[in-house]
Amino acid sequence: MSGEDRSGSTATDGWPVDLVGVTESLVTTLGPNDLWNLAALGLHAGDPVTATTFGRTRTWRNFRRTGRGYVQFTPDPELFVEAALSIEERAKPVLDEADAWAEVAVESLGVENEGGTQKEEWALHPVDCTVVDARPHTTNRGYYAVIEATVAASRLDVDAYDTATLVDRLSYFEDVVETCGGPSERAAFDRLSALVEWRDAD
Repeated sequence: MSGEDRSGSTATDGWPVDLVGVTESLVTTLGPNDLWNLAALGLHAGDPVTATTFGRTRTWRNFRRTGRGYVQFTPDPELFVEAALSIEERAKPVLDEADAWAEVAVESLGVENEGGTQKEEWALHPVDCTVVDARPHTTNRGYYAVIEATVAASRLDVDAYDTATLVDRLSYFEDVVETCGGPSERAAFDRLSALVEWRDAD
């Protein structure tokens, strides 16, 4: 299915959803063990859509090795936590939890070093895409706080970022989740705190 959802409308530039600003997504990439590694990936809207890998991660290695991946969109906050902060592998590339996905060919746009961290920018070219579920989604501040928290938590060990600032952000996001989130968001933040002992970070 090339960019069409169930209503027959077509997303721009071959993507199954409209991309504005930076959209957080999940990506699966094929590892040398023939399993699909799951990770979080921020998509920067533009022509082409781009994403940046930080360090020599599994996503970076698999992008370089295969030149392919599956970008996926899901409202599941717990899955974002697992993808961003743990090692999660699947037997197949498309997630059962995905509402939409796009298979992409990736092209390196360049590498730079920032504060001792290697950053590589990639152009993402969709070659196939599908909308699985075009259901409407309500806005829950707790959900977005979890997504932002995964970004902050993933940067705790990156020299270019100030640890105290990141811990302050995580504390704020925890309050937002507690106040505005539901059971799923609270469970996701509990899992984040179990995976990353951010309260003891210094």
